[in-house]
Formats: sequence, structure tokens, C-alpha cells
Amino acid sequence: SSVLVVGCGGLGCPLAQYLAAAGVGRLGLVDHDVVETSNLHRQVLHGEARRGLPKALSAAAALRLLNSTVQYVPYCGALSPRTALQLVRQYDVIADCSDNVPTRYLVNDACVLAGKPLVSGSALRLEGQLVVYNYQGGPCYRCLFPKPPPPETVTNCADGGVLGVVPGIVGCIQALEVLKIASGMGSSFNQFMLMFDAREGRFRNIKLRPKKPDCAVCGDHPSVTCLQDYEAFCGSSATDKCRTLHLLSNKDRISVEEYKKLLDEQVPHVLLDVRPQVEADICRLVHAVHIPLSKLEEKNEEYLEYLEKRICEEKQRTNSQTSFPVYVVCKLGNDSQKAVRILQELPVKEFGSLLAKDIKGGLMAWATKIDPTFPQY
Repeated sequence: SSVLVVGCGGLGCPLAQYLAAAGVGRLGLVDHDVVETSNLHRQVLHGEARRGLPKALSAAAALRLLNSTVQYVPYCGALSPRTALQLVRQYDVIADCSDNVPTRYLVNDACVLAGKPLVSGSALRLEGQLVVYNYQGGPCYRCLFPKPPPPETVTNCADGGVLGVVPGIVGCIQALEVLKIASGMGSSFNQFMLMFDAREGRFRNIKLRPKKPDCAVCGDHPSVTCLQDYEAFCGSSATDKCRTLHLLSNKDRISVEEYKKLLDEQVPHVLLDVRPQVEADICRLVHAVHIPLSKLEEKNEEYLEYLEKRICEEKQRTNSQTSFPVYVVCKLGNDSQKAVRILQELPVKEFGSLLAKDIKGGLMAWATKIDPTFPQY
């Protein structure tokens, strides 16, 4: 049998490892990225000695040491609409271990057009999911998700983080389903979605809707008969390590260099950190006020009162009469833009006139450009 693994990261590493150990005849390994130290807690095929190497080559080298009888075919590049269908047709089973929405739609459509089963896994923070698409009359990815989510609502591992063992568990179950399909045993996950909650230590099966007769790619009268521009369709990139949102105009944003200058000049302001509590516990700027974005989005009264109090205190301390600056920071500069939009709509009566701006690139840009001792995670 032959299996194509799309993505040699947190899911693809354990998946490929068990497929190689099982003696799959040919294993295709697709990945456009290179090995980085920050990946190693979840991408266990790679190691420190392979930093900077393409992940597809690194994975193939590690797997050869495990089982040299398997044929390994590394593809060092992103799966593209131009090449995906031809590549998918060369393999019996496809495993989607990608971490972005455009690639999920691309792999799904290629599998439907080529008539190949797709074993799809995902993991984020402390949760994982697994589904088998386009198998024995079951639905495809588009049947469940006809339209992509707005780009600003999507979180990947680089944005939200993941406990390394979670994709390890999901990847192992993906390997199990691939082997069951390849051996003719079949899989029940074309009718159910497997949900894994690592915090509770619980697995659940969610019954899937049946295949949709009006699905755009696998329906009775499909409108998608060839692969398309999936980045345009989804409004996001398939190859960015970290998604970059552009929700604000330049006048509502400042660079980390500009913020450092404000600090040095002791310009009165409030710095608002909107990361989740678990990230703030890892590291933070000592003068920042911490209110998670989720609390702002739900207009939590306790947190809003706390923010109002801190702004009033700073205004009184500096005797400020003009629009008071509030600078917002997060990990990468995405959630901070959403927070600025919320702050711009706060009532003037309670909060006074605010000048809210986000800090471009967030705390990771601060660590890279201003303070190399600041932890990167």
C-alpha cells in the first residue's frame, strides 16, 4: 500500500512513524517548512541536530533508521492546486496533517476528484479531532464545511499553542485508521467525528451528517470539477507559519520600536495585554494590564470596571486632559487588533476619550527586535 502524508509536523510525525514501523510499501511526505527548535515538543521525528533542514527530508531520514524497507518519497514544498491532483492519484490513502484551512480544502477536493479516502486530523491546545472523509459513501470535508470560516476566527498551533502530546495521540489514531483502510478492515470514522478532550481525558464520537447531494465537490451536480485558488477562497495563506490579520489601518497601529520609544520617554499610557491567562502566566511585560480578549468580547463587567479603574488612575496620576492612549498587545498582533476595535466602541461617558492602538507583531516581535531575553513560546 501507499500513503501520502500532508504535513510532517505534530500530527504527521507520529502518523508516519507508525506507518513506517508497520511496513507500508511507499510513504510520501509533503511539507514546505523547515525544522525549528520551537516545534520539537510535538514534532518528535526531528531533533536539534536537524534544525534548518526541510521537514520532509528530516522525517524521511529518521524513518529510514526505523525501517529501511519502506520507500520514502519526500516532497519539499507546499501542496499546490497545480500539482495536488497528480500527486494524490499516486497514493492509495491520503492523510491530512496540515494546520491551515486552505490546505484542508485543497486536499479534500483533490481526494474527491481522485477518488481517494482522506484521514484528517487536527489538534489545538488540549483538544483534537479526527474524521475519515470521502470513504465508502461518507461525506467529504465540504459536506460538513461548505464555506471557510472568516480568517480572523481561525487559530492554528502557532497562534494558540498545543500541548505536544495531543497531536501525538491524534496522529497515532490517524495511523490506526490509515492501516485499517489500507488493509481492508474499514473505518467507522466516515460516519462519526472523534473528539478528544485532553483536559478531561475523554473521547467522544459525534455522528456526522450524511453526504450532501448538493455538495459543491462530491454532490450529484458538482460545481467544483478542478482544483482552484484555495488561498483566495479562504482569504488566508497556506504557508504562513503564523497568520497575519489586517483589521486596522496603519494609524491605529504602532511598531514595537515606536512603543519602546514611548516607554523610554515615559509617555503616559496604559498597556493592555489581551492574551489568554495561560499565556500571560508564561511571560508578560511587568507594567501591562492583563484582560483576556474573551472577556472584552463578552463585555464582562468585572474586567471592564477594572480597565476603567486603571485608565482613570493613570489619567489622574499624569493629569491628562486629552484622549488617553491605550496600547494593546498579544502574542502575534492579531488578537490585539480585535481588542482595539472593541475599545474604540466603549462608551465615552465611562471611559473618556481613548486613543486605542495595537502593537504590530505583538510580544514575539518585542522579543525578536527589542528584548532578546523575553521568552518566545
